Amino acid sequence: MPNASLTERGHEQAALAARPLAGERIGAVYSSTALRVQQTAQPLATAAGVDVQVLPDLVEVGIGRHEGSSNPAVRRQTADVLRSWVVDNDLTQQVAEGETGLAVTARMSKVLQVIAEQHRGETVAVVGHVASLTVALGQLCTVGAAVWGTSLPHAQPFLIEWHGSTWCCPSWPEAN
Repeated sequence: MPNASLTERGHEQAALAARPLAGERIGAVYSSTALRVQQTAQPLATAAGVDVQVLPDLVEVGIGRHEGSSNPAVRRQTADVLRSWVVDNDLTQQVAEGETGLAVTARMSKVLQVIAEQHRGETVAVVGHVASLTVALGQLCTVGAAVWGTSLPHAQPFLIEWHGSTWCCPSWPEAN
């Protein structure tokens, strides 16, 4: 839910996530439009002395008319589609009239490229969503199926490098 606020635990995780980056010089902090993501990014931005820059293209995977559904069948279908993107490399699948993996990867690739070009040689933080980051980074860093079953943990920083023409994820974070 885009307007859902962080829980008390979420605020604790966000504060903890900022700690390992305390010694880093961070030139910018980006987040999606979701309130909880902006709240997650805020402690890091405050520590870095920058504002959180909100980018609409960092949103979570769109699942059309099923957005916000807690229906177990919709959740199962969403997980199956995500698996087809990451494991089977079938980016044509989608939930209802939502985004395909092709659309998510294109959207995320474009926004990450813009960030990389604006901040050459700088460290920046991007705070986003598990599914959209997993599918995009799986493709961009060519780690694909190797990361399936190791979902990106909430509020845990990890390194993504831009090498001028390719992306690299030196290590995928382990679940908490």
